[in-house]
Amino acid sequence: MTKQTWTATVSAVLFVVLAAVIALVPVPYVTWSPGATYDLFARTAQGEDTIKISGADTFPVTGELRMTTVSVTAPSSTLSLPEVLFSYWLPSREVLPRNAVYQPGEGATQITEQETQLMDDSQSMAVVAALRQSGVQVTNWPMVTSVSNSGPSADVMKPGDLIVAVDGTKTQTKEDVTKAISLHNVGDPVVFTVLRDGIKVRPTVITRSTVNDPKKPIVGLKLSTGYSYSPKVSFAIDPRIGGSSAGLMFALAIHDRLSSADLVAGRVIAGSGTMNSEGQVGEIGGIQEKLAAAGRDGASIFLVPVNNCADISEVPAGVRVVPVESLASATQALQQLADPAQAASVPGCP
Repeated sequence: MTKQTWTATVSAVLFVVLAAVIALVPVPYVTWSPGATYDLFARTAQGEDTIKISGADTFPVTGELRMTTVSVTAPSSTLSLPEVLFSYWLPSREVLPRNAVYQPGEGATQITEQETQLMDDSQSMAVVAALRQSGVQVTNWPMVTSVSNSGPSADVMKPGDLIVAVDGTKTQTKEDVTKAISLHNVGDPVVFTVLRDGIKVRPTVITRSTVNDPKKPIVGLKLSTGYSYSPKVSFAIDPRIGGSSAGLMFALAIHDRLSSADLVAGRVIAGSGTMNSEGQVGEIGGIQEKLAAAGRDGASIFLVPVNNCADISEVPAGVRVVPVESLASATQALQQLADPAQAASVPGCP
C-alpha cells in the first residue's frame, strides 16, 4: 500500500468515525413543532362531553373550538446535531436550548407533575372566568393550599378547604385568616368553618409557637384564594397534555355552553392563551407552532393574546388571526366576526 493510499484510507476512516460521533452524540437542544389540536365541543370515546357542565342551564353549540398544542422533545429524549439542523430548517419549527425549556436537574416525573399542576390551575381559572362572564355568582374565599405534615393542622385541615370563618367571624381574604389567628395565644384552640367538597365542617386546631418567636401562634397552613359556585364543571382532557396555555379556549368553551348565543356558530375556531380568574388573557409560548397546527386542522379564526402578536411571522392561508386581551374581548370578537356588517372592524395583529 502506497503512502498516498494509506493516508486516504486513514482519512476516510477518521471521517466516518467523526461523522458517526456527530450523528450519535446528543446536543443540548430541544425542538418545538406543531402539535395536535383538540375540539373542546367533541365527545369522548365513551360518548361524554369533553367539558361536562352540571347544575346550570346549558345550550347547544355548533362548530369546533380547538385548543392547540406544541409537540416538544420529551425530557427523557435527546437530539443529535443532524436532527437539530434538520428541525431548524423545517417550517413552523423552533430549536431552543434545552435549559430554556427544562431546568437543570429536573427529572421527567417532576416535569410531568409541574405540567399537570399548571393544567389543573388553568382549568380552575377558566371555570371561574367563564362563570363570571356568564353571569353566574362566584365567591372568593381564603383556601388552604398546603398543610405542614409536622404542624398543628396536620390531619385536621386539608388542601382545598375554603375557610369561610374563624371563630365564627366571616373571612373573605387570606389576611382575614392570618389576623384572626394572630389574636390568639400559643396553645389556644382556633375554630375554623370551612367548605370541604361543598360541605360545611368546623375543625379545631390548637396553635403552636414558632422556633424564632415563642409567643407567635401558628397553625401550619399555606393559603391562597379559592372560589365557591353552584355549577360543577369537569374536563375529559388527555392527561398527557399539560401547561397553562389552554385557559382561554377552556373559558370560551364553558361560556358558549352557558350562553344562549351560539358564539362559535358553526365555524372552526382555534387559539391559545392563559386565563386568570378575572378573565384576563396572558401570553404563551410556541405561538407560531400552534398557529400552524390550527391552519393544518381547518381553523378559519385563531385567537391570540395581544402580547403574542410580535411573535407571529407567518400566517397559514385562510386563517384570520385575532388578538384578544380578555375573555370578554374574545367573546365580542367572535360575535362581530359572525356578522358580515361588523367583521371588517375586528382588528388583527399589526
